[in-house]
Amino acid sequence: MKAIIPVAGAGTKLRPHTYTQPKALIPIAGKTILAFIVDQLAEAGVREFIFVIGYLGEKIRDYVEKKYPHLNCHFVVQDKREGIGHAVLITRKLVDGDEVFITLGDTICEFDVKTILESEGSWLGLKKVDDPRNFGVAELGEDGKIGHLVEKPQIPKSNMALVGLYKIRETEQMFCCLEENRGHQGNPHEEFYLTEALDCMIAKGTIFHSFKVANWFDCGRKDTLLESNATLLKKYGHAQEPPQVFGDTIIIPPVSIAEGCQITHSLIGPNVAIGENTVVDYSIIRDSIIGSYANLFEVVLKSSLIGSDANIRGLSQSLNIGDNTEIDLG
Repeated sequence: MKAIIPVAGAGTKLRPHTYTQPKALIPIAGKTILAFIVDQLAEAGVREFIFVIGYLGEKIRDYVEKKYPHLNCHFVVQDKREGIGHAVLITRKLVDGDEVFITLGDTICEFDVKTILESEGSWLGLKKVDDPRNFGVAELGEDGKIGHLVEKPQIPKSNMALVGLYKIRETEQMFCCLEENRGHQGNPHEEFYLTEALDCMIAKGTIFHSFKVANWFDCGRKDTLLESNATLLKKYGHAQEPPQVFGDTIIIPPVSIAEGCQITHSLIGPNVAIGENTVVDYSIIRDSIIGSYANLFEVVLKSSLIGSDANIRGLSQSLNIGDNTEIDLG
């Protein structure tokens, strides 16, 4: 079993943070988005990973090689933005006919990973959504098998959305369908979808089973990232205690505070994640994510996303600040 993780996207909805940091390395609940994904698969027994990198790809490579030296990791560069279908297609030589588990690099889901990986056949992760028009949609038969897949249908016949989790046994057929769909493009630089290739496989006789995810965490925009941070902190986070570790500071869990932080005369929490070596003094912070090596003095923050190496002085209520920013609100 090999895992394919496409992480080549520019993450435009999370700018300014993604000007300097790949979306997959944005911090959430004390880890990066990518770490949640890799840890989940590694704990279930996956040892070989293929990362499809592009925008700021060297940062992804450096992070993975430093954090996961015990895993067998490969990196494929996606030079052209031709979508997830193209990202998967360029892994063909590395896959070499083996079974794969594909998961998008900005998708954190809760499901029984080990059971799905050990199940026979091909499986797709699904979640019921209110408005399926912005997703790949699965139409299910009475037997629970998937009969048809449609990418972003204008008139959906189902509200079961693909969440970006794909266990594929028939990988050679998948690559053939990807090549076939790419050949149907009117413009060779257009994006082409993995969903269409999977539907091509269904038409050729491949059977896809479905599994439902318990939770699907949206990390693509500031507001949903902060909501996901709060939920994941409640599930997996831990309060930094005892309070005397930080001078004259009150910690209201759940919070995650990385190593090397200096926090004094402050009120932190709930739902706060702070990166390593950050300094906070005379501040109140709740419902926020603070990057590493940031400096905050006399600020009141709520629902804020602060990048690494940011320096903030003064008073504010809600900010969306990228890396290497310096602000004086005094």
